[in-house]
Amino acid sequence: MINIQKAAIIGCGFVGASIAYALMQKGTFSEIVLLDANEKKAEGEAMDISHGLPFAHAMDIYAGKYEDIRDASVIIITAGANQRPGETRLDLVQKNAGIMKSIIREIKRVKCEGILLIVSNPVDILTYVALKESGFPSSRVIGSGTVLDTARLKYILSEKLKVDSRNVHAFIIGEHGDSELPVWSCANIYGIGLGDFAKMKGYKNFTSEMEEIYHAVRDSAYEIIERKGATYYGIGMAAARIAEAIVRDSHAVVPVSVLLNGEYGLSDLCLSIPAIVGSEGAEQVLEIAFNEDENKKLKKSAEELKAVLHTIQ
Repeated sequence: MINIQKAAIIGCGFVGASIAYALMQKGTFSEIVLLDANEKKAEGEAMDISHGLPFAHAMDIYAGKYEDIRDASVIIITAGANQRPGETRLDLVQKNAGIMKSIIREIKRVKCEGILLIVSNPVDILTYVALKESGFPSSRVIGSGTVLDTARLKYILSEKLKVDSRNVHAFIIGEHGDSELPVWSCANIYGIGLGDFAKMKGYKNFTSEMEEIYHAVRDSAYEIIERKGATYYGIGMAAARIAEAIVRDSHAVVPVSVLLNGEYGLSDLCLSIPAIVGSEGAEQVLEIAFNEDENKKLKKSAEELKAVLHTIQ
């Protein structure tokens, strides 16, 4: 029996702990169980976060084992090797694919029926590995995808155009990594086309700024890792947003990593595409009319991921 108010987080490093903290602040769940290969680390994080409960929402946060996650509605997986300075997300693939397979075997052993939310990098590859290893319906295995990249795009656009980031409607698709791409053809500020809004703000031609913004978004993780060694607050809030869409059945449109079955002429891989997310997981993948250049870049991103998928043992 699924407990919709219960979440599990597997992996209590910076990212896992940040997700737990973000979920506690939101009050999304009434019960969160933390798992880590280092049991003491999971216990310490659970204790530390629990001590803030008098300032937040009543809930139960504790360290546990795989048997404790059997009835969780959302299982968030962050476990894996960290991305090091100078290392791409795809460099992590072999190490983390092995870790993901071992985790999924344990999840299957205890017969979990919740939705798997994959956050470990490279997220598109590992979402596919989790899906194939689990045998779950594709709607029940989703990756955090380009939700954080999209937030970065909205933030940087808002700073450039001096407008509230919540009024910026734009998104990133493709690989969560170097081949990702912004969908400029759909970007708007509160319904006003991006180019038109930029003109209102005094820009004669916003094209060069758009390219600069894209590079800033794409390279954000590298910039942060160079400065502080890891990224975790942003992805913590992004993963909490996806989990919230699931538990509240809000049917939110978010660019998560999902299995493609012919959409955009692509199949048999997981890629970040806007999808409707609710209590059933990825309920519908949206096939949007991107322009020709965007479709071409999306296919190139897919080809790069497919090449990596073929290297996994």
